[in-house]
Amino acid sequence: MTSGTEQADAARFENASELALHWHREGIGAVLCTVVQTWGSAPRRTGSQLVVGGDGRIEGSVSGGCVEGAVILEAQEALAQGAHKLLEFGVSDDDAFAVGLACGGTIKVLLEPVGKTLDEETLEALVLARAERRPLAYEVNLTGGQGHLVNTASYPDRMRMDRSGVEEDGETFVAVHNPPLRLILVGAVHIAKALVPMARIAGYDPILIEPRAAFGSAERFPGERILDDWPDEAVEKLGLDARTALVLLTHDPKLDDPALMAALRAECFYIGALGSKRTHGQRQQRMIAAGFSQDDLARVHGPVGLDIGAASPAEIAVSILAEMTGVLRGKVA
Repeated sequence: MTSGTEQADAARFENASELALHWHREGIGAVLCTVVQTWGSAPRRTGSQLVVGGDGRIEGSVSGGCVEGAVILEAQEALAQGAHKLLEFGVSDDDAFAVGLACGGTIKVLLEPVGKTLDEETLEALVLARAERRPLAYEVNLTGGQGHLVNTASYPDRMRMDRSGVEEDGETFVAVHNPPLRLILVGAVHIAKALVPMARIAGYDPILIEPRAAFGSAERFPGERILDDWPDEAVEKLGLDARTALVLLTHDPKLDDPALMAALRAECFYIGALGSKRTHGQRQQRMIAAGFSQDDLARVHGPVGLDIGAASPAEIAVSILAEMTGVLRGKVA
């Protein structure tokens, strides 16, 4: 049974590196378990992580099922020995069969004891970079267990696609540590009520900008971060980067336009604006008058969302999230 302290840790430390560092410093001991390679029907993607404490507590997943039991035992042994381990589960393993690997699926899991083969300084650097929204890549030799941080410029495709994996040499695993995805919404309207929880499920940290108190209330969006500043002031405080999507939902130029201008000057991977084609045409004319080029305007998805015939607020939210995903993964221009 999970204790109250363990539940509090899991809620407080959402990132595996941060939780592993915390358990290590608390004297509990920790092993970071990472899926480094998959084939066939493996249920978790490469880079998925499970943190195992020295007392048996866990957080995260490497398979979503019974393989975890074997990994936990191996992780505690690795911690006691102070050595890394590389585990493989495939069709011949009963544990793997139980979690759906029987259709030719195989996974390899790397176990790194914190303070042993995975040093405290590396985890600290990963935690700090995440807090400062800086991307990092971590290289580890699967045979020797030696790992170190590297320049992200060495792996541009991996960083863009969030794709950790083993290099062609078969020995080097590269773990991608990108800043968390953010969705900044200007306008706490009915579409936002549907889009915010969907985006959170998809891995985004949603933030609402809404200076109109009647719209941006905690009653309408319980537990969500709402900034009641004017959009130009709010986006300046938040900062806009390549892991940020900005969606404009107010239809009001005095609210939407300042945020749009800021996004066009930044590296947001996605910019979307609600409105009809006529409304979007008028928006483009205002941006041209403000000095932006046609190339700049080509970055704006308007009317926002994929054309799936969406009618209700929830359907429009689905179309927006789908378009954001397509742009992020390079499937939509």
